[in-house]
Amino acid sequence: SKYLEEVQVKVVVQVNGKHRANLVVAKTLSKEEISRLAAEDAKVATFLDGKELVRTVVVPGKLVNFVVK
Repeated sequence: SKYLEEVQVKVVVQVNGKHRANLVVAKTLSKEEISRLAAEDAKVATFLDGKELVRTVVVPGKLVNFVVK
């Protein structure tokens, strides 16, 4: 419905620039909350497990990119 589209946004989650998942989150979430939800996603967690997190890039309403090594 139109109402839901206005309060929720689709966020692309990447690990080292590679697409790993899509999340639908509330538009009002902070960068930290979006990042936490993305990291907890089962598909994403497998790529972060045992890796050193170098940087997290969050573009609200667009994407989250975890840089790991």
